[in-house]
Amino acid sequence: MSPLARLPVFLALDGKRCVVAGDGQAVDWKQELLEAAGAKVECYAADQWTPGDLRGAAIAVGGFDDDKTAALFAAAARAAGVPANVIDKPAFCDFSFGAIVNRSPLVIGISTDGAAPVFAQAIRAKLEALLPKGFANWASAAARWRSVVKDSGLSFVARRKFWHVFTAHAVANPESDPTEADFARFVAEVKGLGVAVENGSVTLVGAGPGDPELLTLRAVRALQSADVILFDDLVSRDVLDFARREARKMLVGKTGFGPSCKQDDINALMVSLAKQGKRVIRLKGGDPLIFGRAAEEIDACKAANIAVDVVPGISAAQGAAAKLGIPLTDRDSSRRLQYVTGHARSGKLPDDIDWRSLVDPRTTTAIYMPVKTLEALVANATAEGLDPKTPAMAISRATRPDQQVVAAPIGELPARIAVASLPGPVLVMLGRALGRASISDQPRETAEESPAAPAGFPPAHSVRSSG
Repeated sequence: MSPLARLPVFLALDGKRCVVAGDGQAVDWKQELLEAAGAKVECYAADQWTPGDLRGAAIAVGGFDDDKTAALFAAAARAAGVPANVIDKPAFCDFSFGAIVNRSPLVIGISTDGAAPVFAQAIRAKLEALLPKGFANWASAAARWRSVVKDSGLSFVARRKFWHVFTAHAVANPESDPTEADFARFVAEVKGLGVAVENGSVTLVGAGPGDPELLTLRAVRALQSADVILFDDLVSRDVLDFARREARKMLVGKTGFGPSCKQDDINALMVSLAKQGKRVIRLKGGDPLIFGRAAEEIDACKAANIAVDVVPGISAAQGAAAKLGIPLTDRDSSRRLQYVTGHARSGKLPDDIDWRSLVDPRTTTAIYMPVKTLEALVANATAEGLDPKTPAMAISRATRPDQQVVAAPIGELPARIAVASLPGPVLVMLGRALGRASISDQPRETAEESPAAPAGFPPAHSVRSSG
């Protein structure tokens, strides 16, 4: 975990004695806040408190204009073993209050370590708008039902399933009032699963091409509910920041032409973990249904009677095109879009490529995993009629801050990729629609290195995205 400026802790103050000293509106607000948490608050004017007043308090809060009094108050509290907060004076604070979003018993605290209270309030306002007020009722229902669920006779895995059913319904129906009928229905749904509830589940999740902001909301929810995440080596590590922190993260490294876990081993691991009652996330770059071996993993789960779901992701082609502002289709030049794999199981060029579709001048083609076989693919395609001047691009690490692009007519692209030594993953796209691209504002190579390109296409060049 990255360093924390403050550790967020929620204190149980109901019935406990708290001391507030000082004057002013901010002090009054802190008193109201502590009373709302159920504390027994003793209040003193700024010049009337004594060190003895602080002994035995749960916390002490002071509001003073001068640093001398603030320092005396903080020192007296610490000597009494009482955490102290001096309003708007972080140097004398053992804890801070932060901005609060109140859906009690659902409570959210926001801290900037005293650096930017106004910023914290702005974030609070955004969260207030996002969180329905009805969440308070559902959080209260959870508090009422927790002991009932524990004593219901359901197994540990079934109880956890109950709370997943509860949460899904609460999120989908935040403004409805939870009733005993809801409770009975949730229990019945869990019991209706029978022995299957003891199994976990597998969800194939598309991580997108790299930029974590391209994750779907459904993907984020899946990551935050995971027990185990099996992720490919090409998945951006920034995406994993959205995962539940307690989740076990396991690299099952599917990398092109390098050391990799065998697919059968991944399938077996996935099924084994699910049979232990785990919620398993199989995290893949791009979209899991596009050259992600999803069919093999879905079949393995179904054969083992494991519930399996798929969360689609932004494909590498979509992400790359959007980042560069390039249309993948165009009613004047490209009426069809196709995805093609650059290699077969053997690692060589597939022998069943539909060359007629690949050389179609009105088609945009995205070639996945192309680097090792692109030269052979281009040679075969041009022999079948592909115009070697067709606009093309190789995009490395699409949508990430270190994205790189090599643009050239398709006949020149293999040689230019070899010179550029692009890091993976690499995607190649070709088609007339790419001729609309304008990346002339990016750095270019010298004229001697960049031969003239055909009309309607920028000169051959390599660029590196600024992110």
